[in-house]
Amino acid sequence: MSVPTSDRPLEKVKEEVIDQLILNYSHGEISADAFERRLDQAYACDAPDDLTALTADLPLQTDPRYQAEKLSCVQPKFTASTENNAQLNITSILSSDNRSGAWVVPKDIYIKNYSGSVTLDFRNAVFTHPNVTIHIDCILGSDAFIVPDNIDVTTSTKNILGSVNSDKSSLENVTVTGQRPHLHIKGRVILGSVDVTMKQSMKQSLKQFADHLKDLFDDQSKRNKSH
Repeated sequence: MSVPTSDRPLEKVKEEVIDQLILNYSHGEISADAFERRLDQAYACDAPDDLTALTADLPLQTDPRYQAEKLSCVQPKFTASTENNAQLNITSILSSDNRSGAWVVPKDIYIKNYSGSVTLDFRNAVFTHPNVTIHIDCILGSDAFIVPDNIDVTTSTKNILGSVNSDKSSLENVTVTGQRPHLHIKGRVILGSVDVTMKQSMKQSLKQFADHLKDLFDDQSKRNKSH
């Protein structure tokens, strides 16, 4: 006997409803406007029964193939660790250093920033370990970390006339089932600044995934018609 919807965790019900919305949109069962309207309603909803009502008229249900495609597109990526990427050392003296794209994140990152600028963008990064420690020594410099909301962040720094700012507190409830990396930022900040920002929410990532899936099915449908 299945558990009543009202007794199930809200976050789990919400994730399942959003998955069903994405799948039916990608197969053309609902329009783009209807998909975005219902997606916004799902994120704003805090009643399980109201959530399931958003998909009561939709015919398609998710399957393992859908979940695998979702994880490959939305979940943070991992690769096996090697001695060559055991740690990363960055030194910035009156200069700048930027990492973005599909760069490999080791277990430990050491940043020495003296009157310089360091930016690490983790949105498309490939992780070698679920727990990453970023050791910072920031003096008269600025360290910036761009982190999507499927990655957790904690900070533990000694600040002397310095600042540590993070907008990661306003996370959305829906996450992707699977391993979540955790960044631990520690060290000292003297007359400098550390900023942790989130430039893409999970809702935006899921919208991109829905459009990606729709393009795949549209291309497949066109190929089938041409044969």
